[in-house]
Formats: sequence, C-alpha cells, structure tokens
Amino acid sequence: MPPSALSPARRRTARLAPVLSAALALALTPTQLSQAAGKEPNGPTHAEARVSAYLRDVRDRPEALAAFFRALPKGADLHNHLSGAATTELLLRIAVEAGYCIDTTTLTAGAPPCTGNTRPAADTVTDPAFRRQVIRAWSMQDFTPGQGESSHDHFFATFGKFGAVTGLHPGRLLAQVATSAAQQHQFYLETMWTPAWSAAAALAAKVGYDSDLARLREKMLADGGMDAVVQQAMSETDSLIEEFRAAAHCDTDHPDAGCALPVRFIAQVDRGGPPELVFAQMLLGVELARRDPRFVSLNLVGPEEDPVAVADYRLHMRMLNYLRGVYPAVPLTLHAGELVPGLVKPEDLRFHVRDAVLTARTDRVGHGVDIRHEDDYPELLRLMARQHVLVEVPLTSNAQVLGVTGPAHPFPLFRRYGVPVALATDDQGVERTDISREYERAALTYQLDYRVLKDLARTSLEYGFLKGRSLWRDRDGFQVVPECAGDRLGDPTPSRRCALLLASSAKGTVEWKQEDAFRAFERTFGAGAPRTGSRTAGALVGSAR
Repeated sequence: MPPSALSPARRRTARLAPVLSAALALALTPTQLSQAAGKEPNGPTHAEARVSAYLRDVRDRPEALAAFFRALPKGADLHNHLSGAATTELLLRIAVEAGYCIDTTTLTAGAPPCTGNTRPAADTVTDPAFRRQVIRAWSMQDFTPGQGESSHDHFFATFGKFGAVTGLHPGRLLAQVATSAAQQHQFYLETMWTPAWSAAAALAAKVGYDSDLARLREKMLADGGMDAVVQQAMSETDSLIEEFRAAAHCDTDHPDAGCALPVRFIAQVDRGGPPELVFAQMLLGVELARRDPRFVSLNLVGPEEDPVAVADYRLHMRMLNYLRGVYPAVPLTLHAGELVPGLVKPEDLRFHVRDAVLTARTDRVGHGVDIRHEDDYPELLRLMARQHVLVEVPLTSNAQVLGVTGPAHPFPLFRRYGVPVALATDDQGVERTDISREYERAALTYQLDYRVLKDLARTSLEYGFLKGRSLWRDRDGFQVVPECAGDRLGDPTPSRRCALLLASSAKGTVEWKQEDAFRAFERTFGAGAPRTGSRTAGALVGSAR
C-alpha cells in the first residue's frame, strides 16, 4: 500500500457458498467448481476432520484459539511492505539510537539537531505519555476515527511520520519481519521494498518522458544509464542483506528463525510520480527480476485514489503491458481495487481490477476490494478463476483502511467463484496485527474449517514467485506430482525421484517442508488439547527450516 519510506517520493496521504448458477458451472473446471461450491476435490482425511472438530470446540476459548493459530502452518506472506511491517517499537528504538528528533506538533521524526518544536526521540524512553503519543501517531494503535481524520487518512499519514527512520537500518527491519514470519510457521516471504530511488529519479529526470514506450526504454538503457541504477539497487540490497544477517545472528551458533526463511523482494513503484519516474521504476523492477535472483517482481504502491494515480492508471497498465511483452519471464503482482465508494468517482471503481488483469496481465492482485463495482464483475471473476489470478487478501488492513469487513468483504465472493486467494498482512507493524491473527480473523468471520485453512496456506506457497517446480500437479486440487506420489508428504527421506525434484526446486522444497509441519500439527491438535511439551509452536519452527 504505502510507498517505501526508503524513497523520498511523496508519502501521502466451514464453506457455506451457495450453489452456483448453470452459467458459472459451465465456465469453471470440475476442480474449480468443487472448490467454489465449498467441496474439496478429495474429502478431508481423518486427521483433518479431527483438527476441524478441535477448532469447533475452542471457537469460544480465546487462549486456545490463539495457540491454535499461532502453531498453524501458514504458507507464505505474499503482500508485505517492509517499511510498514516492522513494529512501531523497533522504529522508535532506531530513532532513539540515531539521536533523531520528533516534532511535537506533527509527531514526525527527523535528523538532529533537535530545535524549535522538536524533542529528542530518546524522551520516549523516560516519558511514557510521550511514547504512547508517538506510537499512536505512527500506527493504528487505539485509533478512533473523528476530529477530522479518517482511518484511511491516519493510516497513510503514519508513513510520512516515521519515514525518515525506516531508511536507516532496513536490514534490521527485515530481521524482525522474517523472524516473526518463521516463528509463526510461514515458509516463504515476499516483501516490497524501494531500492535505488534517487538513482532512478535522476535517470528519469535526465531522460524525460516519451509516449513511445519502446523508445523510452531504449533511452533509459542507453549509455549504461539503467545499468548503473540496477547496480546501485543491487549494492543497496547487498548492504541490506549484510545488515539483516548481522541483526538476525545468522552466522552464529544461535541464529534467529528468520535466517532460514527464504525471502524475495518485490521492487516498489510510486504510482503517484510523474510518468517518466513511474516507467523508470518499472524498468528497474523488471531488470532486477531478470538479473538478481533476490528480486522476483514489481508492484505499484501508494494510495490508489491519489489524483495522479487515478489520472494515469490506464497509462500505467499500458506501460506494464509493454514491459510484460519485453520481459515475459518476469511475473507481476499489482495493487488494484483498493478502493471504496467515496474515495474516487463511481466510474473509477469500474475498471481497475479488470485493467490489471486484461491490460497489465498481472499474475496476482492485491486487495481487489472494489470487485463488486467492476463492470460485469461475475464475468471478470470467472476469467480470474480460469487464468489462475490470485488475490492477496489482508483482512485487517481492509477493515482499518477501507472499513470493509464481514459479508461486505469480497473474500467469500472470490472463493465462491473459484478465484484463488491467499491471506496476507500488508503493513502488520502499522496495523498492529500478524499473520496468525489474519488466519484467526478469516476462520471466525467466515466459518472456515481446518481443511480450508490448510488449502489457503498451500495456495499462498503455490502462487508465490519462488522458482522451481511445484509439489502439486495443478494449482487447484493439490494432487501430488508423479515423482512424489508414492511418498508420505513431508517425509524427511523422500524417494530418489522425489528427492531429485525437491533438490532442484526452491518452491517444491518449501511446500514439502510445510507438509511435514502439517503432519506434526495434526498429530498435536487432532488429539485434542495440546499437552505441555508437545510438538506445537516452538518445535514446528525447526520443521520450517
């Protein structure tokens, strides 16, 4: 959602689906139809049924629920902004260590010296009231809409308040975020980050804009211009990773859990910038994904209702359409449909997701909250199901920022039409949430049983941009590939054919690890209340490695 604070760019602002119609039934594959109607291609196993029964039994026991969802294997987080994912407390600690100042009127952090209306960030250590004030300004903690500020506006304003801090130690932010994901039994992380913003901006200003996109690309590539930006981005990433490894103690005898978590970057593009800068950042993103295996994609970030973002939306989709043709091997994920009535004119709610799918040819959509306002949305949903376009769903973010919850949220609509979905955190630090609470929120709000939660976790890994063959024959049914069909899923000593596949596939490897974690989870929670010392949350982290 927000532009990265590393960029000096502007920082504004149990399935109960109904029976499908005959037309929808004809449009979906048998597997998609069974999923859309709330049935699995194969029924739940006895172990899965026992875990679902346990989940039903503890729905009114908050402590047991929290333990259940903490221990649940939860696949990947595919929609995560590094600058918004770290806790507010870590950002404040970094500000204190750097001797930064905080404006007492705006509560915005800045470099020293502290003069005028500013106080040392260190005062938050000795002044609890000041600390609470800053934390509330830098996050959604205790926020109540009113007094001229909406939840939406407060959320986006936080990034400008702490933005000067996030660029100081991005590796420390990643260490915290990756370790938190691993400790909550996730097996892969894609996080959005903005590398080499200044270099990209300088190149864009030098080249200017050309409506002939092929010619614009050639101008940016000429004389090594974009190559220098790519090299700068790779150098910044080297520094980030070095700092991450130090902060997470990766080269010691006691590494943090995040050290073993596969992490990939998605390059952020500020959708509120001038066209030449937007294109330069897009070009940087695809070039990084082509050259540097640490990067897998790009994404447009910033408020989708920003006047420039709205005015240039279709131009941005055409830019991406062009780049998709030049770089067909680079996958794409896009924020699209993070809108509700009132943020934009009614006509601007009718095409953002559609254009992302049809023009930009995106592989994944982030949010998609306004889908019901799209022209002929049932046809669009059927298309997304056929083309396997996944929707990244951050429920807490959508509740806080857009005020969309419960039946008003399209999460059950996506599932009804067979559109793949994955739960995500978005900006968990700002939103004061985590992936365990996202799964708990989904389960309680939409009455999901364990098998559905398990398939959501599997789907998140399946649609991640991690390289290599999948463990599954297709993306819908979770039927094992022939090489591993005779193996027990997650077995530490797979057959030779299966082992060869896993050794050559980063994606297959994390999927295999998750299956091992599911078996352990089902042994624990399928037997009733976990006993002290049983293989629950702590032990499962080892499995995640």
